[in-house]
Amino acid sequence: MTHALPERTFLLEPSDSERLSNLAGPFDGHLRQIELRLGVEIANRGNIFRVTGRDETMLDRTEKLLKALYAESEDMVFDSHAINLRLSPANVDEDYAPQDVSVRVKRGTIRGRGANQAKYLHRITGHDINFGVGPAGTGKTFLAVAMAVEALNESRVQRLILVRPAVEAGEKLGFLPGDLTQKVDPYLRPLYDALYEMLGVEKVAKLLERNVIEIAPLAYMRGRTLNDAFVILDEAQNTTIEQMKMFLTRLGFGSTAVVTGDLTQIDLPKHVKSGLRDAIDVLHEVEGVSFTFFEARDVVRHPLVARIVSAYERRDATGTAPGPATR
Repeated sequence: MTHALPERTFLLEPSDSERLSNLAGPFDGHLRQIELRLGVEIANRGNIFRVTGRDETMLDRTEKLLKALYAESEDMVFDSHAINLRLSPANVDEDYAPQDVSVRVKRGTIRGRGANQAKYLHRITGHDINFGVGPAGTGKTFLAVAMAVEALNESRVQRLILVRPAVEAGEKLGFLPGDLTQKVDPYLRPLYDALYEMLGVEKVAKLLERNVIEIAPLAYMRGRTLNDAFVILDEAQNTTIEQMKMFLTRLGFGSTAVVTGDLTQIDLPKHVKSGLRDAIDVLHEVEGVSFTFFEARDVVRHPLVARIVSAYERRDATGTAPGPATR
């Protein structure tokens, strides 16, 4: 026998259509932001609101937050950044299981596969700076691009900026043919592939032409301030400490940053510490910054990939590799 979840019905007074629209946001985007962060469902008809959640404590928090926001809505126009700031003092307990985050893109609806991916998506909705760290195939970059595309489609941001450090994995850029752009393009190909899958080739080309989507080497970020943007730094294990600090301090108002990387695939010189590793050490207790650490069991590629990752992890942990197979 299933039990109905607890719910709460209340009024936001006085009834005012403009204030209600301000609170709900474009396409109810602000209400969805609150739902995702607090793990509740919000429905309303005019100024009559119904909140459904897992327990009375979360219903109390949601009702209190909505009433406080409605009181402010008379004098302030909300955007997603303002809503996110109001969610921080709500004392959300992370022990509450997050509501399943579904991302709507051209290819359909994308959801996290497994607990770590679900946590990753949920944390991106509630934090301005997010780190996704783990082996290849765990969906770090793909899910970040999906969240960025949805934010653009729903006008929560004005542009997408996808960034990679141009570090060679054994090759030298100078020996590759073409100008700088042609030399760097292969390093950005995984970002193009994810965009093509979610938006289609033609739309991506148009958005690139209009600079709504920008794909650039990390070095091009210096001196910029990025407002109303969704910014993804991919392959962040190949940043230096100075580059990582430079990137993180580019973030402006209304922006979200996601940093992805795999600490087992660092291509920097041996004596150079990875900026990603340093950021994990320095920022792990900074409020507003989230970290999601993926493992071999989170790999969503061919099952053999997970076993390969596990084998390397065991080797790195013990310092020895299994003996060669006999013929």
